[in-house]
Amino acid sequence: MAFAAEMLGGLARKDQRAAGELYVRGLLTGGQRKSMVPMAARLGCDHQRLQQFITSSTWDYAAVRRNIAQWLASSQLVEALVVDDTGFPEDGDASPCVARRYSGTLGKAGNCQIGVSVHLVNEHASCAADWRLYCPASWDAAARRKRAGIPDEVRHHEKRRLALPGFRSCTAR
Repeated sequence: MAFAAEMLGGLARKDQRAAGELYVRGLLTGGQRKSMVPMAARLGCDHQRLQQFITSSTWDYAAVRRNIAQWLASSQLVEALVVDDTGFPEDGDASPCVARRYSGTLGKAGNCQIGVSVHLVNEHASCAADWRLYCPASWDAAARRKRAGIPDEVRHHEKRRLALPGFRSCTAR
């Protein structure tokens, strides 16, 4: 996967690059569910390898996001920046920032996480250049954040404020 190698080229270790390329392949291949267990089953690998790459491996996700945005901007005319929020349904309430709320993804109220993203777009392509997990006010309690592994500095902010760093980084290119 030349694309994954280019996007993840800044990763320091060979095992990180291999796990990252595997993860990207899982995201880009067929199958409706893009969570770890279903992707690992389709790829024929242990889901813990993918999970460890995302949650425990030290790598600069901001550099990977920059690589992706620069790749699109160098190959496509960027006509607009779009800010969007997307719901990710969750069954329980233990995952970070899960709360019951309306989600367009669900078409109703339900337990979900919300991601706020900035996309580079044109008539034919769209690329999520930056994104943040929305932390509802109900997650500002220190005990709840600690249990879910959310850093102390992560607090509730309005969705539009979450988009500003991504918007600024996209317009600085």
